[in-house]
Amino acid sequence: MQPDFWLQKWQDNQIPFHQHKVMPLLEKHWPALQLPAGSQVFVPLCGKSLDLAWLAAQGHRVLGLELSPLAVAQFFAEHGLTPQTRVTRYGTHYTAGAIELICGDVFDVDAELLADCAGVYDRAALIALPEPLRARYVDEVYGRLPAHCRALLITLEYAQHERAGPPFSVDADEVQARYAAHWTIAPLERREILADEPRFAADGMTALHTTVYRLQRR
Repeated sequence: MQPDFWLQKWQDNQIPFHQHKVMPLLEKHWPALQLPAGSQVFVPLCGKSLDLAWLAAQGHRVLGLELSPLAVAQFFAEHGLTPQTRVTRYGTHYTAGAIELICGDVFDVDAELLADCAGVYDRAALIALPEPLRARYVDEVYGRLPAHCRALLITLEYAQHERAGPPFSVDADEVQARYAAHWTIAPLERREILADEPRFAADGMTALHTTVYRLQRR
C-alpha cells in the first residue's frame, strides 16, 4: 500500500478498521507482557485508536506512529487534549501527557527513536501491509527495537484468495518465518471471529481467525 492510499482513506472517512471500543484482546492479553508501569510502548500505524488511551491509563508512556495528520488531529480532539508539537527528522510530534504521536512514515524510525521502548502493541500494522512491505517492516522496524523488548502482536488468518487486503492474512507459518530469528514467539490465543465481522462475511469469506502472540526480542 502506498502512503496516498491510506491518506485518502482518512480523507474520505473510509476507516472500518477503526474500532469504537478498546480491543478486548488487548485488555485480556496485555498483562502477559508483564511490563512495569512507566514503560514506553510503541504503537505503529496507530490511527486514532482508543487503545492508545487505554495503554496510557495502565501507566505506560505511549509512542504512536501514524501517517495521517487527520488521524492524529482527531485522536487528540476526541479525547479533549491539546498537544504540544515539535518537528524532528521523524516527522511532527504531538504530545499530551503520557501520549506522544508522531505523524510520519513508520519506515523512518531508527534505533535511537525506539531505544527506550520496552513494549510494542501491533494490532493493525503488520496486517495492513502487503507481503513485500511486511518483510521490510519486520526487518526495519522490529529490527530496530532494543533487546528484551516485548510485543503483543494480533493477526488475522483467512484464505487470501477470498478477499483482497488490507487487512491481509498473516498465518502462523509467516509469523514464525519473519520473527523466529530474533524473537521468542508464544501464541496466546486463536479464535474464529467471522460471525462477529459482518463486513468480511459479506465478501463471501468462509472462515476468519484472529491469533494473539507474545513476542520477546532476544
